[in-house]
Amino acid sequence: MRKPRDFDADLKALEDKARGLKTRKVRQLGELVVATGADTLTAEELAGALIVLAEMKEAGKKEAWAKRGAAFFQSRTRRIAPATDRNMDGASAQPSGPQPAPSRKGAT
Repeated sequence: MRKPRDFDADLKALEDKARGLKTRKVRQLGELVVATGADTLTAEELAGALIVLAEMKEAGKKEAWAKRGAAFFQSRTRRIAPATDRNMDGASAQPSGPQPAPSRKGAT
C-alpha cells in the first residue's frame, strides 16, 4: 500500500523555497545597486530611473543598455575572478540562470 502524500508539508516546503528565492533576489538587487554606485541616489531618483527603464519601448536603447550592463558584469568578473576562473572564450558574462549571492566572510 502506498504511503499517503502530505500535501501540507509539500506546500510549506514550496512556500519556504519561494520565500528564500525572493529574499535572495532582493539581496542581489541591493548588491547590484551598491556595485553600480546607484546607492548614492535617493530612493525617489532610483525609482524614477527604474520606472523610465521599465516603460522604455525603444529596442535600440534597451539593447545599448543591455550591452553596457554585460560589459559591467564582465569587467567585474575580470577584477574579481582568478585567471583560471575567467571566461576566456569571449562568451557573454551573463549567467544562464539564477546564481547564489556571493557570500562574505563572517556574514550570516
